[in-house]
Amino acid sequence: MLDAVSSWWVNLFGHNFGPIREAITDQLGKLDHIMLAGLTHPPVVELSERLSALTGLGHAFYASDGASATEIALKMSAHSWRNRGRDGKNQFIGLQGGYHGETAGALSVTDIPLFREAYAPLLRLSATLPSPDPRHAAPGVSAQAHTQAAIDALAAYLAEHHERTAALILEPLVQGAAGMAMYAPEYLLAVRRLCDQYEVHWIADEIAVGFGRTGKMFAHQHAVLPEGGHVRPDFICLSKGLTGGVLPLSAVLTTDEVYAAFWDDRVVHGFLLEHWKVEDESAQGVRMLRGVGNPGHRHSHGRLVGVKPGDSKSF
Repeated sequence: MLDAVSSWWVNLFGHNFGPIREAITDQLGKLDHIMLAGLTHPPVVELSERLSALTGLGHAFYASDGASATEIALKMSAHSWRNRGRDGKNQFIGLQGGYHGETAGALSVTDIPLFREAYAPLLRLSATLPSPDPRHAAPGVSAQAHTQAAIDALAAYLAEHHERTAALILEPLVQGAAGMAMYAPEYLLAVRRLCDQYEVHWIADEIAVGFGRTGKMFAHQHAVLPEGGHVRPDFICLSKGLTGGVLPLSAVLTTDEVYAAFWDDRVVHGFLLEHWKVEDESAQGVRMLRGVGNPGHRHSHGRLVGVKPGDSKSF
């Protein structure tokens, strides 16, 4: 069997990958699970440090799946504004065609009718702004002009509603559930600039596109700044490839500024198995990705399933 969709994009290294299997087996022989309520342990410390080195964001909150990561990021954003005395900043923005999970909070910023319509009465309304996906361009309008129109729509909305907007959430570069809809990284440059200008958090949902799937470690890194380097979100949601698809685990990475808003408070959000030591060990795929070099060069790992990437004859 050829799992050409990587079981919905989670199996970065193929099925039954030896190093991950062995790490899980080894950890089960030591200790399976321990909570982090006032405690810590080496695997989660190592994972957090590696994720921080990869993302440039120094604080991590763990959960069990992608939708839960979305929920945490949304709640943490609104809660941080509240802790700063700005209770009115509790609304969210999503993009046309965006998908962020199927729990109630995640669906409220999702714009895929197949998943959303049946539960619409249960969902809090969020703003949905035009996608930069050039397939939505009017006849005769170039992709570049359509991208600029989407930027202008975001700028106009934030100018009017920034005082009540906590965060914008989007899938960087590729909207997966919208049909692998790709858009120009210039949109992300504008997102960072406008979110800074209007004091709105940017949540990058890298759950499907992170860990090398777009040729860089994370998709938002394609948005290169004129002075060098790349844009950096306020929150990054990770899951799927985080454990190579072996065990459920997600993470939300955030900034020192957001973390500081909780110095004398706490986020009331938790899961019984959010810090399962076995899951942290299964996430050693993060360590392996670091050693692969350019994440866009996947030839050696493609051979795990008998396919040489870019060679149509292999199919």
